[in-house]
Amino acid sequence: MEIEGTILAGRDFEPIEGRVVVEDGRIEAVEETTTDSSRIVFPAFVNAHTHIGDSIAKEAGGGLSLDELVAPPDGLKHRLLRAASREELVAGMERTIDFMVESGTGTFCEFREGGVEGVRAIEDALADSPVDATVLGRETVEAMAAADGFGASGARDADFEDERAATREADKLFGIHAGERDAADIEPALALDPDFLVHMVYAESHHLDRLAAEGIPVAVCPRSNLVTDVGFPPIERLADRTTVALGTDNAMLDSPSMFREMEFTAKLTDCRARDVLRMATANGAEMLGLDAGLVEPGREARLCVLDGDSNNLAGVQNPVRGVVRRAGVADIERVVLPERTTGND
Repeated sequence: MEIEGTILAGRDFEPIEGRVVVEDGRIEAVEETTTDSSRIVFPAFVNAHTHIGDSIAKEAGGGLSLDELVAPPDGLKHRLLRAASREELVAGMERTIDFMVESGTGTFCEFREGGVEGVRAIEDALADSPVDATVLGRETVEAMAAADGFGASGARDADFEDERAATREADKLFGIHAGERDAADIEPALALDPDFLVHMVYAESHHLDRLAAEGIPVAVCPRSNLVTDVGFPPIERLADRTTVALGTDNAMLDSPSMFREMEFTAKLTDCRARDVLRMATANGAEMLGLDAGLVEPGREARLCVLDGDSNNLAGVQNPVRGVVRRAGVADIERVVLPERTTGND
């Protein structure tokens, strides 16, 4: 397979006129050549933090506080998850996964509620999809063992020391929410030596110093934080000290569109467009240890291809800014993932 157009190649997304050569699901070459194609080709998104089980309750609970919405064990989402049948849960996740693929996401990291059964449910939802998911079980060590690691709710809910020890012994990922509503749970979360943190809205200077010293990445979810009225993460300060990746968080609160997350981030911060695109692609892949997030030879072929001559994108002078600040699902020509291609050729 060869895809011609403007290629946003490598870690700096330098625009190259040419083509990407894909063989057996991998990028064989990125070649500079003259082309008449208006396509824009860039890495498929890595959504660094999701809760897609919430797909059964989109836009439920307007006006509720963060604790009322999502705090375990009896926040609204947890009550709705308990009340849903397994069939409803799997069907809701399948549709959200389909939307993520349609909107350019090639992989995502899911904090999966429901113990072992919750892990099995998302495995069923993923069965026919080309998207790659890092699934972190919650609530029990057994859920961690059945998944790719453990996704802790936050140090204010439990100490999680046993879960962290078991995860380390299994050589799996350990992620934890921290600093979402205040700074009180950040130090206890850091004491667990996590592989990554989520949110860090209330990160203070000494927390940033520790992130830098210990090389702990952070997944930020700015749209979700504003919806739940907890504030806005200090994305520029975090990015100065560590790896920052973008996630869309709870499907009940926000569409899992990385285009929306990028535009929101770019227009509400002073981050450069290429840095925001990196947060939506390469940084999430790096955080999760994935072979994804970049267009370069040897990488897995997970690509998003835009119609650069769409009514929305025609006339864009800077393709990186165009992707980050303007593009949307309607501009996608196709999404290339291993095993099959979605969209229209």
